[in-house]
Amino acid sequence: MREEIRSVLSGAESIFGVRERVGQWRDAKETIALVPTMGNLHEGHLSLIRLASQHARRVICSIFVNPTQFGGGEDYTSYPRTLQEDKKKLGAQGLVDLLFCPSERDIYPLGAETSVEIKVPGLSSELCGATRPGHFSGVASVVCRFLNITTPDTLLLGEKDYQQLLVLTRMIEDLKFPVTVVSAPILRESDGLAMSSRNRYLEVRQRKLAPRLHVELEQIQKALRKGASDYHLLESEALRSLKKVGFRPEYVEVRRASDLAKPNGKARRNELVVLAAAWLGKARLIDNVRA
Repeated sequence: MREEIRSVLSGAESIFGVRERVGQWRDAKETIALVPTMGNLHEGHLSLIRLASQHARRVICSIFVNPTQFGGGEDYTSYPRTLQEDKKKLGAQGLVDLLFCPSERDIYPLGAETSVEIKVPGLSSELCGATRPGHFSGVASVVCRFLNITTPDTLLLGEKDYQQLLVLTRMIEDLKFPVTVVSAPILRESDGLAMSSRNRYLEVRQRKLAPRLHVELEQIQKALRKGASDYHLLESEALRSLKKVGFRPEYVEVRRASDLAKPNGKARRNELVVLAAAWLGKARLIDNVRA
């Protein structure tokens, strides 16, 4: 096991430095995995890095709070930035060869508002895309840049952001990036709440209530496994239940896992995923379970 982060690159020379380091690894015939993050690292991120180390000889972790995936009124300026704490966690884990912390100017040299955009039609306008217009274009655009800079063999993504996982997989397939996507299951707190950097927005009372989102998804999951096929009824009951206890749900929906299309009553259970997004105070929580 490596005892520390071997290199941290940031500032004006960071992109050149990453490409130089990657070139050295390529010359040595070493494989490379990328774990892109926005920092404020938790055990979910660290689990992705552990998985990355199993798939490649070299591991790159990036930390970049991407302005183009935040909409108006969202938490870009207040998003938790904890770089020194993140470095300590990565150093203690000892699996990261290169920590890449570019500036906004490094990633968007002509300005974020006038940068080239990558759009993934269809998938990007569903669910979270319907309530956060432009979000997935921002995600796809920044990940496309990171893939171009780091040229990894493997990209590690978490399944908590299930729609994001599908959007980025589609982009990689369509643009013919020579990258394998590896996804990791959702890591949860002991009470079932999906780990997320935004959980720190929850007040004490809200934190106790937050696992209810996962409970409602599990209820739908159980109903589907018993043969229920009235998806609208299941969704409506979950929405009512969440509102009753204090959530402001954006959606609870049963979708086809492969492409997020709305399934018909003949869909097989193993083809389905149940997804939800809901506000609890200042925290926007997302979660999903496979049926």
